[in-house]
Amino acid sequence: MYDRKDLPDLIRHILSNREPHLISDPPPNYKHAGVLIPLLFEDDMHKVIFTKRTDTVEHHKGQISFPGGATDDGDRSTEETALRESQEEIGLDPEDVDILGRIDDSFTVASSFIVHPYVGFVSRAPVFRISRVEVERVLKVPWNTLVRDYLENRTYTVESEGMIYETPAFEHNGDVIWGATARMMENFIEILNQK
Repeated sequence: MYDRKDLPDLIRHILSNREPHLISDPPPNYKHAGVLIPLLFEDDMHKVIFTKRTDTVEHHKGQISFPGGATDDGDRSTEETALRESQEEIGLDPEDVDILGRIDDSFTVASSFIVHPYVGFVSRAPVFRISRVEVERVLKVPWNTLVRDYLENRTYTVESEGMIYETPAFEHNGDVIWGATARMMENFIEILNQK
């Protein structure tokens, strides 16, 4: 589970040998979204790319998330959505992304999305072209940092509409990854940890 040179091959092997849990019958008000969990090898380590959303986007203002978004009518699949949105948000060329597989579907409570996450290995060092409307900045978090936080069972408490929620959390350089993004990251690490 810790960082190793063949991590992308290991991920592909594990994800190809399991069926992801899919949310096939969501409530009627839920929309579909595709996100990419982009993994790259840089500075002799694997890192996961996240985005910090701007305070002007419609959903999840200022939060840390994976690149991705709502499915458009022209998208043939949620995988295509994830790749298209990643290109629109941070300039990630779909030709440079090798999809390794998908993890379990997730959902967002506040914005009513069913999220379909895909893991992709970024084969070339990306040159980020950030959509300043959607993305404040890009974060590249070392794989080992994410695994460490997972093993330490970090949590984050948030208050929303008079309710208090506790969610898994990951932290990097003062940024806290929580909510649906943290749940997906936790699911990803758990899947790899089971093998």
